[in-house]
Amino acid sequence: MRARRTHGALAAGAALSLALVLAGCGLKSGSPMVDDVVPGSVGQGQPLKGASLTVTSKNFSENIILGQMIGLIFKAAGAEVLDRTNLPSSISAREAVIQGDADAEYEYTGTGWITYLGHAKPITDPMEQWKAVRDADLENGVTWLRPSTLNNTYALAISRRNNAKYHLRTLSDVAALAKKNPSAVTVCVENEFASRDDGLPGMEKAYGMSLPASSIRKMDAGIIYTQVSKSDSCLLGEVFTTDGRIKAMNLEVLEDNKHFFPNYNAAPVVHTPTLEEHPEIAGLLDPLSKRLNTEVAQDLNARVDVDGQDPHEVAKDWLIEEGFIKEG
Repeated sequence: MRARRTHGALAAGAALSLALVLAGCGLKSGSPMVDDVVPGSVGQGQPLKGASLTVTSKNFSENIILGQMIGLIFKAAGAEVLDRTNLPSSISAREAVIQGDADAEYEYTGTGWITYLGHAKPITDPMEQWKAVRDADLENGVTWLRPSTLNNTYALAISRRNNAKYHLRTLSDVAALAKKNPSAVTVCVENEFASRDDGLPGMEKAYGMSLPASSIRKMDAGIIYTQVSKSDSCLLGEVFTTDGRIKAMNLEVLEDNKHFFPNYNAAPVVHTPTLEEHPEIAGLLDPLSKRLNTEVAQDLNARVDVDGQDPHEVAKDWLIEEGFIKEG
C-alpha cells in the first residue's frame, strides 16, 4: 500500500533526524530527467534554458505525480532537471527545499500551517490559509506560489449501495442519523484518526455526535476503502478526498458542511533564492495550479493506485493531454 501524508502536528523526531542527515549529505540520490519535451501552452521561448534545477516530493502517489509535473514543465522550458522525488517523509522533502538541495515541490497548505509552522487552529478560508502560510514561511527561505483548489483533506465516505438507503449528503446528516438510529452508524478509521483532536473526536464534538466505542472500528487505511465498498461492517470510512479509490470503488464523500477539517490545498513551494534567480518559475507553474483540482487528482491518483501506471508517465501524459507541454 502506498504511504500517505500525515495530517496535523508531526511527532516525528526520527523523520526530522533523517531529513537533517539527508540534507547534510547533500541529497546526492536522484536521476536526470531525460524526456524529450518542448513547450506547449507554458514555457514558450524556453525561459529556463541553461538552468539546472532539482525537483522533489514526498513518497505517496499524488505528491510524486505533482513533483514530476514540475520537473517536466521545467524541462520543457529549457532547464536541466534532476529528479529527487519520492523522498521518505514530508520533513525530508521540506528540508531539501529549505536547504536548497531541491528547488521546488508541491506542498499542502494545512501541512505547512499546522505541521511545519506549529499552529493548532487551521484557517477556514482556503485563500486566507494559503496567504498566512505564504507570509509566515518566507523567513524560512521558502516561497509559496499560488495554490490549486486540489484539496487533499480528511473526509468520511459511504458506498453508493448503502447510501441508496440512507441518503446522506453531509456530516450533519450523519449526526442526525446517529441520534435517530445509533446502531446504524459504524465508522472505520485508522488508529491515529480515531484519537486525534483534528480527527474523529474533534469531528464528533463539532457535529454533536457521540459514537459508542462499539461503532468505531480501527484498521489500516487501505482496508477501509474495501470494507466501506464491499462489506456491511463499515457504513462510513475515513478517506482522503483526492484518493483515486473513491471513484473506483463507487464511494460518495460526505460534505464537511461545518468546515471542521483543515484545508490541504496543493501549492508549489520554491527555494526562495532559486525563485529570485529564475522568477519565470511562477509564470510556468501558476497555469498548472490553476488547472489542478480535487477531481483531477482523483483521476490521476487512480491511474497509479488502481491501474498500476508509473507516476512519471501519468504526469507526462496528462501534461500533454492538457497542452501544457508537447513531445519533442
